[in-house]
Amino acid sequence: MVQNHKMSISSAITNRISSKLQFWLCSFFLCFVFQFVGQDYKNCKILDQWKSDTLLTNSTQVRYSGCWGFVQNGLEYGVIGSTEGHHIFQLTAEDSFQFIDFIPGRYVSSQAITREYKTYHQYLYASADEGSGSLQIMDLSYLPDSVVLVADIQNTTIGKIHNLFIDTSNALLYACSVTPFLSGQEMSLVPLKVFSLQDPLNPTFLWEGPNDIPEVHDIFVRNNVAILNCGYDGIRVYDFTNPNSPTYLSNLSFYQGQGYNHQGWLTPNNETYVFADETPGTPLKKAKLNNDKSLTIQSLFGVENEPYPKTAHNIQCTDEFAFVAYYNDGLRIYDLRTTPPQEIAFYDTHTDPVGNTFSMWGAWGIYALLPSERILISDRISGFFLFSFNRELFTQVLPSDEIRLFPNPGNTTEAYTVQVPYDTKATKIFIFDSFGRKIAEKEVKETNLVTLDATTVGGVYYVQIELLNNFNETEIHIKKLIIQ
Repeated sequence: MVQNHKMSISSAITNRISSKLQFWLCSFFLCFVFQFVGQDYKNCKILDQWKSDTLLTNSTQVRYSGCWGFVQNGLEYGVIGSTEGHHIFQLTAEDSFQFIDFIPGRYVSSQAITREYKTYHQYLYASADEGSGSLQIMDLSYLPDSVVLVADIQNTTIGKIHNLFIDTSNALLYACSVTPFLSGQEMSLVPLKVFSLQDPLNPTFLWEGPNDIPEVHDIFVRNNVAILNCGYDGIRVYDFTNPNSPTYLSNLSFYQGQGYNHQGWLTPNNETYVFADETPGTPLKKAKLNNDKSLTIQSLFGVENEPYPKTAHNIQCTDEFAFVAYYNDGLRIYDLRTTPPQEIAFYDTHTDPVGNTFSMWGAWGIYALLPSERILISDRISGFFLFSFNRELFTQVLPSDEIRLFPNPGNTTEAYTVQVPYDTKATKIFIFDSFGRKIAEKEVKETNLVTLDATTVGGVYYVQIELLNNFNETEIHIKKLIIQ
């Protein structure tokens, strides 16, 4: 055994105090318990929240749908969709939402619950998928003063759109599940339509299909490779180098944990694709994008399906992290470098009604790719959220002899994380008070990150971590934890 201290933490601390003081404090500490349980947030911080109780809603209080983030004239902005239209905010240097403008949707109704957004150059593109929805284009060049609606397109080519993606490198707009209109009447739904944005205000039709499936729910495109989320038909991959005549590359029609294939995101290094099925109880999937553009699922992960089956909705990824809008469980952040990806941060944006078993309220949209690394979440009921998450804590490579405990010092309502180097694995955690009394312990499955719940009493504590190093030797490390 390798040990970093000459004596146990219990004997080292206890020797310093009198037996009388120990007796008094022992009675005091019976009033609380230090537990290893979940909390409503971990390793991320809410910076601001916006909602309006005056917007149209139905009996479920759903008012909001998708969101997006963007940079214009050097400043960061966010947009969230509601039953009435599009709400644009500046994300201030003081980490708050500053309202800029509101643009009404073409269709305003308590049933207008699906709006999505993408940006290209100075324009914001907004889709809608209910009623008499249309493709609306807004000019962002007047920011930070205002936003101007410059196009509202509803015709035999474009109409209601469930989702959209813009390949900015090739000036291509991909519109998913499109319902055009003829003389005000809905035409048949088209799974996918592709348009050129050479003229950004007048999208030019190039292609539609595939003709053998009923829908394409969402899509991700990079370097002309398009990954299509096709609902109950799984995933297809196409090459759009020639957008007038794309080439079929592969499919993933059957896979473990399959449901309604909803949405996914490819990491910047083009190696890992993370996707979700919008079916209660189905896990997230981490897949490898192979050289032939086929997908191989590597692991399944996600929140516990308690007290009812849970549903992931939308995802964005960096090479290291997957950022997930997880319906009733809010913002969830996973480390893609672990197998399976390990949850390292979360914030629950939604409070379930008593007796709720419906798993599709709560977090809907996410944007986690701003230069400031701030994160946007849209919640169907609770509105717009702005978060911070310290990515540096998880991207720094720890020296082999370093154990990190953060935040430290912290407060009595905050969760804490123990992080050990990636070539070691924590196996046991003990908590001692300042007099050497063991007040909590936990065996953990070999992991690099362990979450500790906060105690209800401030003070000085000591966290003892037992871990296995890469020589399969047990090491003992002790960290002081200050709770204010």
